[in-house]
Amino acid sequence: MATQQKSTAGQFEHSPSGMPLERGNFIAMAIAGALIVLGFILMLGGSSTVEQFNPDIFSVRRIVIGPAIAFIGFLAMGAAIIIDPKRLSIGKKK
Repeated sequence: MATQQKSTAGQFEHSPSGMPLERGNFIAMAIAGALIVLGFILMLGGSSTVEQFNPDIFSVRRIVIGPAIAFIGFLAMGAAIIIDPKRLSIGKKK
């Protein structure tokens, strides 16, 4: 008896260009990258030295808002890579 082997390559739909990610994915990844950079910029600032204490190191912007925005950017980057390009409304040609 001859057994037939099924090819898994035929089970997946490919984009017309042959790329796994489409324009919408790249736009979402750029937005997520901008959020990551913005989060790190918000965490920047002067530091304390031995001679002078800088109370700005404990500001809400540097210890709460900046890391939260960077974390949201990292989550958005993962979602932009994983999400199906057909579900994204950005980057679609009309």
